[in-house]
Amino acid sequence: MSDPRLPPLFRPHAVPGRTDPFERARALAVAGSDPGVVCHGILPEQLRAALVLAPEVPLEASMAMLPACGVGFQNALGSLAPPEVSVHLEWPGAIRVNGARCGRLRAAASTHDPLAEPDWLVVGLEVTLSHVGSVPGDDPDQTALNEEGCVEVDPLTLLEAWVRHTLYWINRWTEEGVRPLQTEWRGLAHDLGKEVGFLGVRGLFVGLDEHFGALVRDEDATHPLALHRLLEP
Repeated sequence: MSDPRLPPLFRPHAVPGRTDPFERARALAVAGSDPGVVCHGILPEQLRAALVLAPEVPLEASMAMLPACGVGFQNALGSLAPPEVSVHLEWPGAIRVNGARCGRLRAAASTHDPLAEPDWLVVGLEVTLSHVGSVPGDDPDQTALNEEGCVEVDPLTLLEAWVRHTLYWINRWTEEGVRPLQTEWRGLAHDLGKEVGFLGVRGLFVGLDEHFGALVRDEDATHPLALHRLLEP
């Protein structure tokens, strides 16, 4: 597999076979790797990649990297797929293509303290390319890019576009603050204004706080759910 062509300051790191790029990125970060590493692996059924980042702000603000990566993916696929293909984002990280789940984002950091500045933050991307060995339509809530008119989308090109568009949103977040990113993300939110169940809390997803935390309202109160609670152990 060829290395992706990435923007300056990003460095590709291919992983062999079925090695998980997210776990490799986390291991590199723990070992002290500089930010900018892009671990990646492309299987017949799945594109997987992970970015090693160091936002240099407290964790509660750093978590904006997770929605930035989501918006970056929507922009990337939108630039490559047919115009009728829609991409929406769930607050906990799932990616939906034409209404069905087609992948996810995940994150890990060196700390879970929202007020501490993390040494590193890793954001992973998983995208289902095809359902190898299964019949399309078996689960109507699960899909793959090749079932949604994206057979012509090259996974390596999609990876390159994801990093490029994500960098654009990271730069806007750095220069303009959180508002432009929040505005863009809200327009892509799958379940905003709907009944949801996030982190064991059920209610109406009414909006976001200043750090992308979900606000879920039930009959008694509005519950703020901090985005850093989605971090993996």
